[in-house]
Amino acid sequence: MATDLLMPKLGLTMTEGVLLEWKARPGDAVAKGQLLYVVETDKIATEVEAEADGILEAQLVADGETVPVGAVVGRLAGAGEAGTTSRQAMPATAEAPIAKSAVAPGLIKAADLPSQQSRNSERIVATPLARRIAKTNSVDLAGLAGSGPRGRIKAIDVEQALSARPASMPATVAGITRSKPSATQAAMARRLVEVKQGVPHFYLSTEIEVTALLALRQTLNADTEAARLTLNHFVLAATGRALRDNPNINRVWADGDLVAFADTDVSMAIETERGLLVPVIRNAGSRPFDAIAADARALVERARSGRLSAADMEGGALAVSNAGMHDVTWVTSIINPGQSAILGVGSVRSLFRPDGDGRPELRRELGIVLSADHRVHTGVEGLAFLSSLKAYLETPMRLLRQT
Repeated sequence: MATDLLMPKLGLTMTEGVLLEWKARPGDAVAKGQLLYVVETDKIATEVEAEADGILEAQLVADGETVPVGAVVGRLAGAGEAGTTSRQAMPATAEAPIAKSAVAPGLIKAADLPSQQSRNSERIVATPLARRIAKTNSVDLAGLAGSGPRGRIKAIDVEQALSARPASMPATVAGITRSKPSATQAAMARRLVEVKQGVPHFYLSTEIEVTALLALRQTLNADTEAARLTLNHFVLAATGRALRDNPNINRVWADGDLVAFADTDVSMAIETERGLLVPVIRNAGSRPFDAIAADARALVERARSGRLSAADMEGGALAVSNAGMHDVTWVTSIINPGQSAILGVGSVRSLFRPDGDGRPELRRELGIVLSADHRVHTGVEGLAFLSSLKAYLETPMRLLRQT
């Protein structure tokens, strides 16, 4: 009996995805757990595996096509049952189950390699992002040596090949180069336009005095045997505590409903070669500070090495976008798709403020901007949240206590 292969729903707000690449061909025998196709959303590329043994009977969606969640993208027949099915548009079902397997781009399962490579000795093993960059820039992957596991070609390998191209390559008209965005870039651009145009943003800003926080961080980092702490670790922990104290902020707008989260998850914006990724720190409002910092370090490492999963990206009503390392005073951010608020964190500034007697006093201040969805939050709720955040960061010892 044939089984329909669906565009999976990889998150609460996902409505469509790009079938980036098929990993099996019609007529191929596949085993349970074997990689079938790669789906790319505005957040991450996810590899979808076969849920049973069978034969790939048909591919109903071509590489690079965008289809809604629940659409039939292919058909898997039971072993020995393969027939012939022409490629045609298929109606979307009401809902697709969340994919059982969510493997970050760049990973290869050892069990997949022998069967796939033995069927096609000329198959080029490359990450989806590497294939997309190569296609956009007319790079022949067959001539590249991959630096990934088992020789898999990564995005950096393609970029190095591009930088090594001779200067005699044909120039573009008037020195202007046009290129197509990747599926991830295009999806994110489309979603951010929708968010900016469709979500009524409002903004609240404040300065936070962080002299005590910087002193505490310096003291803790003096312990050379412990993992180093960044200012962002304290901001993430304080954000989680502030969410716990202000549960109305821990909500999102979804299909006309207000959806409240029980867990105080906090997303963290990370810049990578694939673009901006926003993985989630779980229960940041109720876990020990050291555990939050450890999670943040692990997520940064996985994001930059291409090992985040779809599950790492899902959830959270609020994100933290820290641009303090770039010498910026205020960061007014666009809310991430599916969320209701984002904190823009600027650089620490040294300036003089009058003390209680009117004399100048040197202060170290951090600029914070809260961008919030007015369908979900009121100005009063946003101000209460910022007040809680400020209190935790100005008395940072509170973050080291488990409450």
